Parts: sequence; structure tokens; C-alpha cells
Amino acid sequence: MAISIDDIKKLRAMTGAGLADVKKALTEAEGDFDKAKDLLRERGLAIAAKRSDRETSNGCVLVKKEGTFAAILALKCETDFVANGADFIALTQRILDAAIAAKVKTLEEVNALVLEDGLTAQEAVTQRSGITGEKMELDGYNVLEGDNIEVYDHMGKHTLCTMVQLNKDFAEIGHKVAMQVAAMKPVALDEASVPQEVKDNELQVAIQKTKEEQVSKAVEVALKKAGLNPNLVDSEDHIESNINKGWLTREEADKAIAIKEETAAAKAANLNEQMIQNIAKGRMAKFFKDNCLVAQEFQFNESGDKISVADYLKNADKELAIVNYKRFTLAAE
Repeated sequence: MAISIDDIKKLRAMTGAGLADVKKALTEAEGDFDKAKDLLRERGLAIAAKRSDRETSNGCVLVKKEGTFAAILALKCETDFVANGADFIALTQRILDAAIAAKVKTLEEVNALVLEDGLTAQEAVTQRSGITGEKMELDGYNVLEGDNIEVYDHMGKHTLCTMVQLNKDFAEIGHKVAMQVAAMKPVALDEASVPQEVKDNELQVAIQKTKEEQVSKAVEVALKKAGLNPNLVDSEDHIESNINKGWLTREEADKAIAIKEETAAAKAANLNEQMIQNIAKGRMAKFFKDNCLVAQEFQFNESGDKISVADYLKNADKELAIVNYKRFTLAAE
């Protein structure tokens, strides 16, 4: 049967599919809109299955607040070409709007949301995948509830969004703290909020790094005492290269290797454990300062003075504090 251009336009408006795909679906369905929509959906499912092992490293991240409920949602895809498309961004916004309206708390609930066209969010994503030919998936759903929430889409690029909740109504300050969260990517609100697993891992890294530094310093001193340049023998590759260049003799190289091995073993066996622990604690203090939001140096202080985020809040109100924050980005950090 003949398919009218009006029918094609109508189904295209309903599904967002391309003209050729819509015409083909309507023709196969003999003009039945519901069957045509099912055909388009099936095509999306087939493409999604075919591309299930593809990496979705691009996408769109949006944030929205309505009343006392705010959320960040990411819809991922394979390429930035698709991610920057108006239809892809619009789909992300539609799903986020529905999530905000329903005040859903989990990604599972987001996927099950029924949109205005009768499709679930997951079905709408699958259908869009069929149109673009790329794997797509919803991800990164974060929620904040309560008063005094500020949201921020970094540079309006839809790749990094943040939300910050304060205990008092200071919208401008809340917005700047949301910018701080975007720029400085804190791992926790404060030291007490850092997961114990992270603390344990960072402490072990700090201890190991400190031990390696102490051994390295001892080796450097021993090499210099023997009249050898530590920079010429800092690795096997450098040693061979410097011998070939005539900067080092084979005898000097062998001597340096022996000194390095003997000194490293002796120092490692006689490290001052108390000193190691003290230095490691210092490294941990720096880790907390760099990675805990309230301890970080505030990046947007109008006066230019170097103060912490906590002090910036206190300057505005002694009782002002951050209740919670959320951050999501597509970038590898």
C-alpha cells in the first residue's frame, strides 16, 4: 500500500527515527502505526545486541533540580558525534525530566519509567540505538533531596555535572561550591567520610613510597661516595646506553650495579619504622587536604586569598556547612 508523507512525518515525530527507517517500517506494517513502532523497536534491540560488547565512552550528562529534588543522569554512547546530537541530548533530558517528576531514586527505576509516548526509558534508549546504530546505555544516576541544593553543568558541555546541598539558603555560595566540586573532584566531603578501604590503600601506598625514597636516597649517597654519577646508572637501559655513548665504562657499570644492590638491601633491612610512619602520616594529611572537599583550597574566592572551602563557608556564616554533594563525569580521571 502507498504510504503518505503525512504518515511518515507523524511516525517520525513519535519515534525520532529517520525518514527512510520510518517509511520502511510503515510499508512492512502496511500502514499500522503500532506495528511500525514495534518494528523500529525490534531494530533497536537487534543493534543493541550486536553491539553489546562495544565501549560507551561518550555521552550526555545532565543535571536538574525541581523543588527539593535534584538528579544527575548520564546517557552513554560510542561517539561524540552522536553524543552532541540534539536528538540524543533531548532524549537524555526527557528521561531526566521523567525521573525528577517521579522522584525515582535508582537507575533501575529510571530504566522502568514510562515516558509520554508509552515507551519505557530503556525502550526509548534502545529505539534511539537502532536509529543511530550505536550502543547506548543509561548510567550515572545520582540524587539529592532536601532544601538548598544547587546544580551545575560544567561549561554547559553536558559531560560533567555536580550538585551541592548546604544547610542554609546561600544560593550563590552553593553554586560556587558546585563549581569547586567540578574542578577539584573531591573523593569525600571530609576525612571522616573517606571510605576506610580508601584510607587503608592510601596509607599502604604512602608507606611503600616512603620506603622506596629512603632506599633510593641511600643508594644515591653510596654511588656519589664511590665517585659515580647516579643519573648515569638509574636503569638498565640507561646503563647500556651510556656505555655505548662512552659516558660509562663496563667496569664502572658493574661497580655501580653491585653498589646499588648491596646498599638497597642493607637499607631496606634497617629502615627506621617510626620515621617511615611519621612521613607516611604527613603524606596522608596531604591526601586529605587535596581530596576532601571542606579541606581543599577554595578555587573561586573573590579576594584571591588562599583559604579552604570550610573557611570560605564560615566567612559567610559561622554555621554554614555542606550537607552533601554529588559529581558525575564521562571523562577518565
